[in-house]
Amino acid sequence: MFRLLRQNIEREISLTDEEWNTIIEKAEYIKLRKNELLQSQNSHTTYECFIIKGAIKTYTLSEKGTENVIFFSFKNEWACDLESFYQKKTTRYNIKAMEETDLLVINKSNKALLFKEVPKLIQFHIVMMERSNIVIQKRLLDILNKPSRQRYAEFIKRYPKTTHAVSDKNLSAYLGVSHEFLSKIKKDSTVSK
Repeated sequence: MFRLLRQNIEREISLTDEEWNTIIEKAEYIKLRKNELLQSQNSHTTYECFIIKGAIKTYTLSEKGTENVIFFSFKNEWACDLESFYQKKTTRYNIKAMEETDLLVINKSNKALLFKEVPKLIQFHIVMMERSNIVIQKRLLDILNKPSRQRYAEFIKRYPKTTHAVSDKNLSAYLGVSHEFLSKIKKDSTVSK
C-alpha cells in the first residue's frame, strides 16, 4: 500500500529505509467511502493527502448550495487546501471522495517534524509546491481563456482511464456549465469522432 507513495517521492529524491520508516510513522492511512468528506469547508481540520486508490474532488459550496469544483485528484496524486494547511486558516474547500478512496495523510505538525528528521524532504516539498502552483495557474488560465468544449476535450484526454469516477454532475460543476450543456458537449464530441 505504501509502495506507491515511496515511488512518488523517489521520482525526485532517494530515500534510505530508515528515512522511509520515519515518513511512514508520521503518515496516517484513511479509507473514505463514496461521498465521504476528508475536509469540510469552514473547518479547522486539514491534511496533505496522497491518493493510493480512488478519486476525490476539491470544491466550494456557494451560498445557494451550488458546488464549484476546483480540482479532481486521482490515484498517485496529491491534494491539499494549501492556504489552510500551511497558514493554519479556516478551510475554504470541501474535499470529498467520489468513489471508495484510500489515502495517506499527514497533518501540519507531523510534516514539520518530518522536515527536521528527513531534511531532504524539503527539496521534495519545493518540487510539489512548484507543481501545485503550475496546476493552479493553468486551471485559472484555462477557465479564463478556453471555451468549455475545449476544456472538456482536454480533461478527457488527460484522464482517459479515470473519467468513470467523475459523474456528469461533478464534471459540469468543474467545467462551469449546466448539466444540459455538458450533455450537448458530450454528444457533439461523440459525433465528431
